[in-house]
Amino acid sequence: MDAFFFFFFLSPSSSSLFSLFILTVFQVCCASHDIHFTSCAPFDCGTIRNISYPFWTDDLRRPSYCGYGDEEYKLECMRNEPPVLTLSSQQFRVLNLNASFGLLTIQRVNLSTCPGEILITSAFNYTFSAENITLLYGCDRFRGLHSNHSFSCTSDGREEFPVLFEDEENGCDDNGEKVVIPVGKEAFDDLINGTTAVNETLLQPFNMRYFAYEVYCKKCKDSGGSCGSNETVPAAFACYCRDHPRQIHCHHGNGFNLTTKLAIGFGAAAGGIIISSIAFYFWLRRHRGKNSFNSSYDSSFMMDPEKSNSLAGVQLFTYKELEQATNNFDSNKELGDGGFGTVYHGKLRDGRAVAVKRLYESNYKRVEQFMNEVSILTRLRHRNLVLLYGCTSRHSRELLLVYEYVPNGTVADHLHGQRAKSGALSWFIRLDIAIETANALTYLHASDTIHRDVKTNNILLDGNFTVKVADFGLSRLFPTNVTHVSTAPQGTPGYVDPEYHQCYQLTNKSDVFSFGVVLIELISSKPAVDITRHRQEINLSNLAINKIKNQALHELVDPSLGFESGYKVRKTITGVAEVAFQCLQSERDMRPTMAQVLDALLRIQSEDYSKSKEEEIDISGDDVVLLKSGPLPHSPDCVMVKWPSSSTTQSSTS
Repeated sequence: MDAFFFFFFLSPSSSSLFSLFILTVFQVCCASHDIHFTSCAPFDCGTIRNISYPFWTDDLRRPSYCGYGDEEYKLECMRNEPPVLTLSSQQFRVLNLNASFGLLTIQRVNLSTCPGEILITSAFNYTFSAENITLLYGCDRFRGLHSNHSFSCTSDGREEFPVLFEDEENGCDDNGEKVVIPVGKEAFDDLINGTTAVNETLLQPFNMRYFAYEVYCKKCKDSGGSCGSNETVPAAFACYCRDHPRQIHCHHGNGFNLTTKLAIGFGAAAGGIIISSIAFYFWLRRHRGKNSFNSSYDSSFMMDPEKSNSLAGVQLFTYKELEQATNNFDSNKELGDGGFGTVYHGKLRDGRAVAVKRLYESNYKRVEQFMNEVSILTRLRHRNLVLLYGCTSRHSRELLLVYEYVPNGTVADHLHGQRAKSGALSWFIRLDIAIETANALTYLHASDTIHRDVKTNNILLDGNFTVKVADFGLSRLFPTNVTHVSTAPQGTPGYVDPEYHQCYQLTNKSDVFSFGVVLIELISSKPAVDITRHRQEINLSNLAINKIKNQALHELVDPSLGFESGYKVRKTITGVAEVAFQCLQSERDMRPTMAQVLDALLRIQSEDYSKSKEEEIDISGDDVVLLKSGPLPHSPDCVMVKWPSSSTTQSSTS
């Protein structure tokens, strides 16, 4: 009130100056916001409102870094029309977008161009409300052709030709091309019942799920930031804060001010009390009826557990269905034989190629590992994590897990296994593999998950050498308010954290040690354990530390990588060896976090080596200091990699 009277009685000139002062302060405050932060606010696109990460569009000058950075998330916006999304080179209208559940309701724009398969990726997948149908293209001799089961379209600019929907009565007697297409479940039922034609079915809406760093994005939003992607590495996540971009979340102070936080807190608390009171009242009224219902439901479910078509949010398959998919678990279809089960290549009835893991025994321990892997993979989605399609019921005759099929073997196969071939896996492909694996592990740790069995045999590669980290049977969820969890050491010899092995204390730094071994494998093409080596060097980690300490890194590097002949190769290998050296420290507090490892690898990859460099490569950022626990030991033969500081170096575990 006093301030009001003060302003009211100011002279006109004084009043103008005071107004200018207030305006200037306001402009300075607003101008302090980083351009990335302001550019990535939610936007409207056609008939869909309030769209945010991972979607982006050129039409509204919303930069690609505000989205996932992938063309699959790019929207075309038209006034008063649904946005258009392009998936696998096909256009779909977006009729609805539910960001809370990661659901899209989409519809094909038209059938003038022949529909193709939508590739299942870590970014997009079908939901259980979608069914697959098989179309036959280029068939010359039809069997049982029904008018409702065919239509015409063009492909590659060729003349129109008939397309057939394949079922038990309709088919092709020659070599027609088969294409598996998703449609809505209701539309599928109408097609099977003969009430709609196949072309009408293909134009009906269906749902798809999308995935893009959900855990990272939640942490970023909760800290007051806007989600986006790294401008230099589009596949990497970035959190755009009010001051400047961060890796995962904003530092304290970038979000709401204290008054706003208190207001929100008190409001949420009051609302929570009211809602809880109402819920408790209705619970008291319905308690008896609910108990009787649950009792009958539980007993019926235990009698036939596979009446439920999903478990922890993934599809339930019957044992018979997977037995048929793998040709009765044909030994010729075996992809691998690990410590917990055999993996088979299979093909589902809808045409999807899958990998089916068959656990050896159905004892309590195996059931626990089975449920652990299901529960972890259903809550995580990342382009570098293997995708879980479903499983059998835990009460099934055998425990079976169904994954996406990754066709190019494991990193171990390519380094020192059946697929190993000198010079086939270049150094820069190996560096990409290291970065993508680090990206996946950083995501796991940000999701409060320790993998606990990081090794090259659990890193799968697709046809483009894209990484898919697999095998989560030993993984652990852990709370963020503890430093470690005490548990009997498990894992693979050669990769197990020595401190975990000695003290039975599991932390996320245990994965960091294992990843250090993986980095050395990528550099040397040597296995993690080799009993033919000298006694002190049977473990690759010991061999690497000895070579690096004695300035003999060149003796460790695979000769086919061109370490001696290429400047850029030599400098990047040296940088990665330094990262590995620090990951392999026997004391966990001396190791960096996975987020720091990822940041260092990205900076090594992006460094400009075209000019002559000083021996030390500085890959630090604006606010980079050494870890608060003290400077990490540096190898005598390596470049110096400085680790970005973090708000805490606590190892959160469970």
